This record gives sequence, C-alpha cells and structure tokens, in this order.
Amino acid sequence: MTPASAAPIALARERADEAPRRIAAARTEWKPLGKLDDDVRDAWKALAAHALEPNVFYDPAFALAAAPVFGNPGAVLVWSKSGRLIGLFPARFERRYGVMGALTGWIHPYAPFGVPLVDRDEGDAAITGFLDHVEGVEKTPVMLPLIAAEGPFAAALSRVLLRRGGAIETYGAHARALLAPDSARKTYLDRALSPKKLKELRRQRRRLLEHGLLKLTTAREPDAIVPALSDYLRLEAAGWKGRAGTAARRHAPILNFMHDAVTALAVEGGARVDRLIQDERTLAATITLRVGDAAWLWKIAYNEAARRASPGVQLTLDVTESILAEPGIARVDSCATADHPMIDHLWRERLALADFLIAPSAAAMARFRFARRLETLRRTLIAAAKRVRNLTTSS
Repeated sequence: MTPASAAPIALARERADEAPRRIAAARTEWKPLGKLDDDVRDAWKALAAHALEPNVFYDPAFALAAAPVFGNPGAVLVWSKSGRLIGLFPARFERRYGVMGALTGWIHPYAPFGVPLVDRDEGDAAITGFLDHVEGVEKTPVMLPLIAAEGPFAAALSRVLLRRGGAIETYGAHARALLAPDSARKTYLDRALSPKKLKELRRQRRRLLEHGLLKLTTAREPDAIVPALSDYLRLEAAGWKGRAGTAARRHAPILNFMHDAVTALAVEGGARVDRLIQDERTLAATITLRVGDAAWLWKIAYNEAARRASPGVQLTLDVTESILAEPGIARVDSCATADHPMIDHLWRERLALADFLIAPSAAAMARFRFARRLETLRRTLIAAAKRVRNLTTSS
C-alpha cells in the first residue's frame, strides 16, 4: 500500500474505538436512482439528514433532479435488520479499463463531492453491506471518486477494510478551500486575511461605492429563489462561461436541472442565492446549498464590467460574514479548484480529497492489483494527453 493509501488506514486505527462495532446489515439491493418509490425516498431523505458525512449532492432533492441529465445512475441500498435505510451508494458501471469494468461512485461536473450516505450510528454496518454486495453480486473493482480523505467516512471505510483484509489505493489527491471556523467565528476574517489583503479589499469596496450604494440580498424561500436564480444564470451567461458555451442557459436540460434542484432544496431550507446589487444592477451572485450543519458554496458569477473592483470577492466576503453569523453551519466547502486564486485567500482551512480504488476483502486482492495497474496507466495517459493539448493550445 502506498503512503497516500495508508493515510485513511492510519486514521482508522486512531479512531478504531470511536464508532460502534455493529456490522450486520439485513440486506442490500441495486436500484436505478430515478425509480425509487416514495417510501424509499422518505427513507433516503431521513438518511441524508442523519449521515455520518453530509453530502447535499446525494440528497434526493438534488440527486433526483440531476440523475436524468448526468447518466441515470443506480445505487446500492443497504438496509438494517429493522428495515431502516442505513446506506446509499450512488454509482454506475463503467467500462473503465476496457477488458474490466468498474463500479464507480457517481459524480458529475455539478456534483464535486462523492462521499456516499451512511448512517452516522450504523456506518460500519452500511459500509460492510456495500462491500458484501460488491463482492458477492457485482464482482468488479470499486472506484469512489472525490472522497474527503481525512473525513469520518474515509476513517470508517478504512476501519472496515482493515477487518476484512481489503485495501485502498488513492489517486488524484488534492485540497481545496474550506471554511471551518470552529468557535472563533466573529474574528475569523480578521485572522484569515493579512493586513495587506484587508487594505486591498477595502480599497476595492470604496471603488464600488463611488458608483452608488451597495445592497446584499439573500433569497431563501422558493418564491424568492426563482428570480434570484434567474439573475445568477443571466450573469453566468454574460461572462466567460457564456463565451465558452458552457453556461447553463445554453443547455436546456442543465438549466431545468438547476432550477428543479435549487427550488426543491429551498423548500427544505437547503438553498440560498445571495446577490450584491447596486442601483438595481446585480454585480455578483452566489448559490449556496446546505444539508444539516454542512454547506457548499456551489456557484458564483459576477458582472465583468465591474471586474476591477472584484465584485465576486466582495460578495464572497459578505456571504462569509453571513455564514459565520449562523452557528448551525459548521463548515462550508468552496467547491473550488485546488489553489484557487480568490477563495484560497479568504478561507484558510483545506478539504483534502482523493479518488479511492478499493479491494473489498483479501479475496479481491488479485483483481485489485490488476485494476491498480490499469488505473495508474489510465491516469498517466490522460495526463500526457492534457500536456499535449496544452502545448498545442499555447503554440
């Protein structure tokens, strides 16, 4: 096992006595995500609210809107002996290695986080049930992308694999900005920003104020979310995404998915759209999603005509202050790329992520070793192709 792979295992050893050792699940099943009936959806919603590690992208309000647009995935469902849903692992089968398929956790460009939903009180049982299902029914390698490498799910998975003689190999390790203020919320920004950065941000704010008063608006209710979301989408289409042809307004299925997902979450108090407005003109807009005590700064767009005053940064500051004033939110994932030039200067914590290739048990090690070689080769070829493309583009 490589040093990177060993990190979750080491964490599991440190936390071995922190979680219950109940490991017996009653049954597992594979079902298409979009065909879960109302009873299962209610159980799914309860699981999302009681997850060991929350993931809004696997909340039914979001996932059911996304499924028809991004691959119509299925899910391995894990039920307890009492009939309670304790695990939901959205995934799809991919011909990932040509001769060998793989059960791959479901992510897509609008869902940059892949931690499955497992019950916080039955995490070991849920993960055991999932691994039993994979080993006994699917018999394929397992790839779970974009897992929080130091999170409670990774620790529980590693703990279960230690007992089973399984293994993890990690790929694509990176970190992105995270807001996790702990108890010192009121002074967070003062501590996070350097005096030089604070001075620059205040100068930019004054530059904006020279053109009129600024107003921060926050839409949370469904009726207010709809026009605010439209404002965001208009800004996005007018910016670089519009020029690149990737703005949501250019693609009706994505536009409808965003509308359905955000409004459905808003009904449950799980979405907000913030806008920085000056003289009835929206300078920047953000979409923040939430489940439980976790949130995701999902989308941001700004008016490029005002770029010199960094309206997106100014709005992010305002939204950060608003979130810090809500003690019920423990952490906010930036959903940004690694080393992002804007958010990295504002949010000082980091979320470590990696793709996990998994051997469910000692019996699967031969298949795991073969998949590991193929995955390494696959990523080497993809990296080489990107380098060639970048050279071609820059020449």
